[in-house]
Amino acid sequence: MKIAIPLAEGKLAMHFGHCAVFALLSFDEETKEIIGREDLVPPMHEPGVLPKWLAEQGANLIIAGGMGSRAQMLFTQNNIKVMVGAPSVTPEELVKAFADGSLETGVNMCDH
Repeated sequence: MKIAIPLAEGKLAMHFGHCAVFALLSFDEETKEIIGREDLVPPMHEPGVLPKWLAEQGANLIIAGGMGSRAQMLFTQNNIKVMVGAPSVTPEELVKAFADGSLETGVNMCDH
């Protein structure tokens, strides 16, 4: 499984569309361990570009602070599960919490 996380200063960016880098973490679902990480510079942000690009990178899940409903729909259409309202912590902390079932998501930080 590959988990995409938009970054700002090494932590989760609160709005995925305005980040300069995505961490793409490879995660072994059986052992519940992170087995790799790539930091990727995304293409220019335009509606619909990031879901397709992340699907091409092999992402299965995106963890975000905030994301508009249209973007969520586009990720779903690209077979990428969406979790919004996550806290601004490191990618490794987010994936660990996801793995052990303790990842708390709150309010979607995006209103469009």
